[in-house]
Amino acid sequence: MLLAVALLKDRNGVIDVNLPISGSLDDPKFSVGGIIVRVIINLITKAVTSPFALLGNLFGGGEQLSYIEFEPGRTTLDKTARDKISSLVKALENRPGLKLDITGRIDPATDKEGLRRRSMERKVKAMKLKTLSAQTDGSAGLDEIRIEPSEYPKFLKQAYNQEKFPKPRNMIGLAKDLPVPEMERLMMANATVSDDDLRQLGLRRARVVADAIVKTGGIAADRVFVLEPKLKKEADEKGPAEKAKASRVDFSLK
Repeated sequence: MLLAVALLKDRNGVIDVNLPISGSLDDPKFSVGGIIVRVIINLITKAVTSPFALLGNLFGGGEQLSYIEFEPGRTTLDKTARDKISSLVKALENRPGLKLDITGRIDPATDKEGLRRRSMERKVKAMKLKTLSAQTDGSAGLDEIRIEPSEYPKFLKQAYNQEKFPKPRNMIGLAKDLPVPEMERLMMANATVSDDDLRQLGLRRARVVADAIVKTGGIAADRVFVLEPKLKKEADEKGPAEKAKASRVDFSLK
């Protein structure tokens, strides 16, 4: 009941209910009281059973406002994610009684592969950063590095050569020159991803979203909570998020 009130009460403490009244006041069957009761019951039921659908109807985003998806192994917010966050911020601004829990979710099957690819990409970027650092003051960070398609094979080969795993060799024992896809495959196959790496990915996803809501959106930090991440097998696959990717964050209101 408290959640329903918080969902319905605006920043001025007002609960605005639109009554779909039609008919004649002279009709003995006409009952304003009955209409009011039915509308309030329907609103409370919707607030309890589908809180994000209610917020989505009011502030945009629909029922899908209850989660944000990520690409496997990634924590980057795309346009769809930023639009959902904007709608959530608007909802939290206009419903000051609400608090938000954020849970990072991980799909071991896809996120492990995504983390392996990200590890490989960072090693390739490190090769370019090493070259740039010799030419500049070295202040650039790894996340700022961009690699052009024309230079990618060169830096990939440098990263591949740095790897310590056994590499395919030719008849005289020298390391073979391999095509780009094969070097990528070997680097990814030999990258180690632990359960803690997956857990940290889930936490990073939740924190990226929380930071966007608090630091960018201006919502008070004591209204936004990051919970322990969940693996796909632990997830409760009920509600609108069941069709979403398992690589995501879920929201709950209180």
